Amino acid sequence: MRHDTGLSSHTAHTIALKGISKTYGPVTALHSTDLSVEKGEFLTLLGPSGSGKTTLLNLIAGATGPATGAIFLDGRDITQMPPRERGIGMVFQNYALMPHMTVFENVAYPLRARGQPGKIIREKVTEALARVGLSGFDDRKPRQLSGGQQQRVGIARCIVYSPAIIMMDEPLGALDKNLREQMQGEIKRLHKELGTTIIYVTHDQEEALNMSDRICLMAEGRVAQLGTPDELYFQPRNRFVAEFIGESNLISGRMSGDGSIVVAGNRSIAVPGGKWTEGSELLVMVRPENVRIRGIDERLDAGRNVLNGKVTSSSFVGGTTRVTVETENGLNITAKVMSVRAELRPETGAKVQVGWSSTDTVVLEK
Repeated sequence: MRHDTGLSSHTAHTIALKGISKTYGPVTALHSTDLSVEKGEFLTLLGPSGSGKTTLLNLIAGATGPATGAIFLDGRDITQMPPRERGIGMVFQNYALMPHMTVFENVAYPLRARGQPGKIIREKVTEALARVGLSGFDDRKPRQLSGGQQQRVGIARCIVYSPAIIMMDEPLGALDKNLREQMQGEIKRLHKELGTTIIYVTHDQEEALNMSDRICLMAEGRVAQLGTPDELYFQPRNRFVAEFIGESNLISGRMSGDGSIVVAGNRSIAVPGGKWTEGSELLVMVRPENVRIRGIDERLDAGRNVLNGKVTSSSFVGGTTRVTVETENGLNITAKVMSVRAELRPETGAKVQVGWSSTDTVVLEK
């Protein structure tokens, strides 16, 4: 009879942080933070260096203790619980493999440390290696593997003992672009198969957008915005979010009485309806892919949001072309358009119109 390996029956868990903070002497690495991670969710902690994302990860894992607040796992307070008892698996950027051990021995290590019998170890390691596409690699040493294969071993070693939570700290940072994209797909597949809760740390916005159910974007030890990839991309809360996630055109203006905002050169642009009082100073964002561009003699139907200008730069980057236009009222507007052959692209100095819909204009918090 085949023993149940446990890999196909992961149990997802809920994490709740209540007023968690962390200081190092006079430096506050994480301000008081509340955060809930749902069962089976793929949550990414995203942000620049020093934003607090790794501090938050270490607090959940138990690698460091909080200055204030409490951490709950399925309603149980684990704030003072030793890391090993939390049932949390870690995958690191540097793989952390033991070079003198074979692939099998590396993956088996956490099971041996927990006193599992040999037969169960063999079954669980075999299944874990199959899940990450490394069947038949049992006897190889880490030095005989590629970077991607070593990372797969690190993931197999993590999932082999069915941790309650899987935490990944920049696990793909050392891989080249193509391999990184391949591994993103593998991690997404594993998450779907295992159904476990994953907390993933990265500073790569595209990686976060591609992989996450939700993103917790951090800045200066605080949560800047928490939401789905769509929410952070299409409805950023403030300037930091708009600039960190994707490219953006940012335009300052003052609310007028007719529901539009007056920008440089006393020009008006339409914005979605909102409760802004006349005279309010606003900052709005338009994504470059929502900006349309036409020749100066063509009709561009975009309501009031049409400006004349001239092309100051045009960058061909494969499937898209990035065109920057200096408008007649002194704004620099970037459009991202589908690429065409060189002779059909707008040339530097060409007179053009740029425009966008009011529904693609997002008003940001000051």
